[in-house]
Amino acid sequence: QVQLNESGGGLVQAGGSLRLSCAASGATTTMYAIGWFRQAPGKEREFVAAIKWNGWNGGTHVADSVKGRFSLSRDDAKNTLYLQMNSLKPEDTAVYYCAARRFPAGTLPDLGKLRYDYWGQGTQVTVSS
Repeated sequence: QVQLNESGGGLVQAGGSLRLSCAASGATTTMYAIGWFRQAPGKEREFVAAIKWNGWNGGTHVADSVKGRFSLSRDDAKNTLYLQMNSLKPEDTAVYYCAARRFPAGTLPDLGKLRYDYWGQGTQVTVSS
């Protein structure tokens, strides 16, 4: 089992920045990839970004909707993945979830389409106009 704990959400004005953290614990050596998803009220969950973990070359994939504004970084010693969000827009308002997948599949662009096995509780990000 893997436990994921997100933090860093909050209220920010449009154009501002936030950094979300996803701290993983438990069977972290089994993780193939860790990613961020978001869900806005009344909308389906949306892929944001993901990274291969545990020696899988650390390749990343970022959704077109946030490319150039959002980026991933990691602290392996802390088993923590960060989502740096810059130039935030009101449409970025959502609950952001961290998720982890155990088994490898596909290529980098597939990271957003895979089924993820573990999910955090989510952290709210609200961007005011």
